[in-house]
Amino acid sequence: MHLLIPAAGSGKRMGADRNKLLLQVRSKPLIAWTLLAAEAASSISWIGIVSQPQDWDEFKSIIADLKLKKTIELISGGSTRQESVYHGLQALPSNAAQVLIHDGARCLATPDLFNACSEAILYCSGLIAAVPVKDTIKVVDDNGIIKSTPERKQLWAAQTPQGFDVKLLKKCHVEGIRQGWEVTDDAALFEKCGIEVRIVLGEETNLKITTPQDLAIAEFILSYRE
Repeated sequence: MHLLIPAAGSGKRMGADRNKLLLQVRSKPLIAWTLLAAEAASSISWIGIVSQPQDWDEFKSIIADLKLKKTIELISGGSTRQESVYHGLQALPSNAAQVLIHDGARCLATPDLFNACSEAILYCSGLIAAVPVKDTIKVVDDNGIIKSTPERKQLWAAQTPQGFDVKLLKKCHVEGIRQGWEVTDDAALFEKCGIEVRIVLGEETNLKITTPQDLAIAEFILSYRE
């Protein structure tokens, strides 16, 4: 299975002056934990890191320190996540039939989750890892007034990895460019193109590192695992 890791984001919400994936938790950069999980996943054979070239020297140093055995390529990212994934798709090996896309900031995903998504995408066109929403969700207008309360049993919190048929995802990205769509994940492109996307049960600990508080939670989770 081929894996793309969008890693071109900034650390603004983290209060950092650099790519947040270079911040450390338990003495390793965030991207290192993501790479170690992908390395340990038996289904993953190729990894592409989509990032800004100014971060490549540091990423190369991290990869060398980890002594990873799988093929890893650095791919120039875009100005948005959507554009970065598009660049990543163009850099996939010609024999790539399916691809997993996993946000580098979700550094707590386990090898088991990568393997589960790799297996499931062989039998569908698109999927996302997700977990059922536990909280009651309110739809609120611009004035802070509650307008509705969706049925919780139909709500799932999207995670990554997300898996797709490569040819279909490339077509959806081209259509997105043509239509001027701006989406936050690739599943939304499939939805806009009318293509079915399935759910694979994610992991409660698979949080996205966005704030300093998230770093503290990640520290606790990794300490518990060890």
